Amino acid sequence: QVQLVESGGGLVQAGDSLRLSCAASGRTVSSYPMGWFRQTPGEERKFVAAINWIGSATDYADSVKGRFTISRDNAKNTVYLQMNSLKLEDTAVYYCAASKMYSDWTPDAIPYWGKGTLVTVSS
Repeated sequence: QVQLVESGGGLVQAGDSLRLSCAASGRTVSSYPMGWFRQTPGEERKFVAAINWIGSATDYADSVKGRFTISRDNAKNTVYLQMNSLKLEDTAVYYCAASKMYSDWTPDAIPYWGKGTLVTVSS
């Protein structure tokens, strides 16, 4: 199976930046499209960003475009989410995800998830 472990979450102030990391391991992990989701209590997990196998294509939720950047380093088996200009509404548990299809980023289509890392943005 694929193992995903997030890190880098924490408490920051609005306007600050934070970089999340997702360390991946497992069989052919570098061939999976990777993404980030976030979830608040009582809500469904929502798509944040995705990156294809080699990092040549990315996609973002409208709410984070221009502020967040997803990247991957397959040599290190790591995907990153650089979050700039953080807002209060960015507060959530952020989950790393590995998919089998780049075109489908609905939560039910994701076979592998990390345990999540909490990002709290304060005013």
